[in-house]
Amino acid sequence: MILSGPEILSEVRAGRIHIGDFVPERLEPNSYGFRLADDILRYEQEVIDCFEPPKAEHLKMGPEGMVLEPGRFYLGGTMESMGSPHYAATLYACRSASTLGIWIQFSAPLGHSGAIFPWTLEMKVAHPVRVYPGMVIGKLAFWSMQGEAAGYDGKYTGSTSAVASRFSQDAHDAD
Repeated sequence: MILSGPEILSEVRAGRIHIGDFVPERLEPNSYGFRLADDILRYEQEVIDCFEPPKAEHLKMGPEGMVLEPGRFYLGGTMESMGSPHYAATLYACRSASTLGIWIQFSAPLGHSGAIFPWTLEMKVAHPVRVYPGMVIGKLAFWSMQGEAAGYDGKYTGSTSAVASRFSQDAHDAD
């Protein structure tokens, strides 16, 4: 079952959900609004080889923001580290961002229980859009789990900002 906004607040206060720099005003009926961090990654290669770590250009947005261009894929980070050892989470764009033609997290919205760090956002735009650090860009919902929780201990553990794909680690494990 999805947690209500008041239940998210209760679980944050009880220490069962972690949201860095928690602001109760960003609670919604079934989610919490998170903000875009100032770090953006953009892949440099024209062709990315899944068996090799991608080369990413790290960009820092200033207060003037940054224009995201269509036809490019960006990785952004959340300002907040978020998650819970007691709940699974899903991440979505907020409606205000999506109706501007900003898509985030269109293929990997699941946050496993125990994954508590700033999220890396998959970002694409339909037309040029200026984004700003600190803008509320999405929402995180929490879900109760059935069965015993198994904490996340994957290759993105310890992330502190947007992270390029680590798929090549899996590809080499398959050898």
